[in-house]
Amino acid sequence: MKKLGLFLFALVFANISVGQDNVIKFQADIANRNGDVLFIKDNAVIVKEMKVEGNGHFSASFDVKEGMYQLYDGKEYTELFLKNGYNLSLKMDAKKFDESIVYSGKGANENNYLAQKVLTEGAFNFDELLGLTPEAFKKAMDERQAAAATKLEKSKLDSSFIALQKKGMEMETMQMTQMFEQKQKQLKLNNSQSPSFECTNYAGGKTKLEDFKGKYVYIDVWATWCGPCRGEIPFLQKIEEKYKGKNITFVSLSIDAEKDFEKWKIFVKDKSLGGVQLFGEKAGILNFITTFGINTIPRFILIDPAGKVVDSDAARPSEARLETLFDSLLK
Repeated sequence: MKKLGLFLFALVFANISVGQDNVIKFQADIANRNGDVLFIKDNAVIVKEMKVEGNGHFSASFDVKEGMYQLYDGKEYTELFLKNGYNLSLKMDAKKFDESIVYSGKGANENNYLAQKVLTEGAFNFDELLGLTPEAFKKAMDERQAAAATKLEKSKLDSSFIALQKKGMEMETMQMTQMFEQKQKQLKLNNSQSPSFECTNYAGGKTKLEDFKGKYVYIDVWATWCGPCRGEIPFLQKIEEKYKGKNITFVSLSIDAEKDFEKWKIFVKDKSLGGVQLFGEKAGILNFITTFGINTIPRFILIDPAGKVVDSDAARPSEARLETLFDSLLK
């Protein structure tokens, strides 16, 4: 009987152990949290929702497919690597967020690596990288990728995690190379004659680029649905006011869908947008958009009084260097 009892005990214990390996245990203690609910997401899919239990503490046990996820506290998020069997604890101050993230427990090493990676990349000057010559860019990217690969190999982290990170590095290199090539195409447009456009003017009638000949033209290519575009509006309004009366025209060219024409008009009115407000129907802006390779917005372009391109990818209104440029041109 004793032997049978010991066998049954061992069997139950084994089942408990297997059960624990089939889930991940996750807990978080968050000071100054942005909300009472944390979400673990696989991109747009919510994998787990955790409600606060008191004093900023959250906890849950759940099944996951091994891989990369995102932990959301309000609109802020951080990357996670999760797999069943992990017992992961997070401590964070949401006011500092990335800078304060510390993990402990099983799975901490991989996730602390991710947290530090965010800080390292945040300090990296991608604009400076995109400004290099093709030869220097390739050398810099090769060195960056080699250094990251060496760090991963020496880290002794989970092999699946390392494989995912290497794949991510390859994708990042490919994306950065595409951005660099796009930037090179944009630079070739500088000092060339700008392609034209013909758009509906909020004030009435049609407007072409040639209508502004004799003035510098600062063009904001945007859309009402674009959050970063809307974020630049207050800065643009300040710039417009500062250079009012100078030899420059501020043009906002909307690329909203043609079905949203009325929505655009209401937005312009409600937000009291200044400058020249244009709505770009496809036929009137296709050559302009294609020539400048505009695939992300907002995009700012500066044209000189003769219609030549000064900067095909000009600084945003929120960037101090824009005023420096304007001050040098509008003396």
